[in-house]
Amino acid sequence: MVAFTLNGKAQTLDVNPEMPLLWAIRDVIGLTGTKFGCGMAQCGACTVHIDGTATRSCQTSIGDVEGAKITTIEGLSGKVGQMVQTVWAELDVPQCGYCQSGQIMSASALLTETPKPTDEDINSAMSGNLCRCATYQRIRAAIHEAAHRLEA
Repeated sequence: MVAFTLNGKAQTLDVNPEMPLLWAIRDVIGLTGTKFGCGMAQCGACTVHIDGTATRSCQTSIGDVEGAKITTIEGLSGKVGQMVQTVWAELDVPQCGYCQSGQIMSASALLTETPKPTDEDINSAMSGNLCRCATYQRIRAAIHEAAHRLEA
């Protein structure tokens, strides 16, 4: 049994502790906003927040999150999370959209830690998030715009 908090709600799962968190979220709990991309923690599609830190859920065992607070794209809220999502939609950041939940989760974690990110900060924080449609310029613009609005 593994107990943790997911999107503000207590969860207890009776699963193999080696199961990737991604599959627990998607297949056991049924939240499908967190995507499978590569399975090797290299693309960022599976990014969730674990105790506020952007983390790849495909390589995190469910047994390693005992007692943790996990947030998925479905539970992303608060001033920063809502602003990132708003700006993402206004600037039409996604093309196909597949990677965008991971992109948004990483961007939200960045802006929480670094409210006024430079291009270097964005490059560093977002470097593990791949977008096959190459919307990187729109992603950068959205992060800067969200930071600007949060500052105002």
